[in-house]
Amino acid sequence: MGITIVSVGKLKEKYLKLGIEEYAKRLGAYSKMDLVEVLDEKAPEQLSDAEMIIVKKKEGERILAKIAPDAYVFALAIEGKQRSSEELSKEIDRLLTYGHSKIVFVIGGSLGLHDDVLKRADAKISFGKMTLPHQLMKLVLIEQIYRSFRIMKNEPYHK
Repeated sequence: MGITIVSVGKLKEKYLKLGIEEYAKRLGAYSKMDLVEVLDEKAPEQLSDAEMIIVKKKEGERILAKIAPDAYVFALAIEGKQRSSEELSKEIDRLLTYGHSKIVFVIGGSLGLHDDVLKRADAKISFGKMTLPHQLMKLVLIEQIYRSFRIMKNEPYHK
């Protein structure tokens, strides 16, 4: 059993690194956790639509190269389905119970995910309509994965 988070870009902010390390350590009691960072594509601030697609495609190819063929993939996308913490917990529990030993969550770069990544995803998940920096999203996601395991095990956790 293992959970992987594949994200675009290198995490630089120390406070985010510390939070992510803390939740990864806590998750170790429940599941193997891998954090995979793929290189973000360097691009100028102003891009045409065609250039945006090229950037997302290159990042998407790097992401897809890190996903095992038998993995169940959640793509974080604003158009995805919003879930409560309890719903996410039930979904992860169901996947693990019925033979999905590899679960991958994908966080795109600042431009989002390429269509090829979204097509590979088994499910799209949204944390709301607000735009969050993808580095901060990694911290929020890992906390919710940890919370999911606590819920599964009927263990107390702050609300």
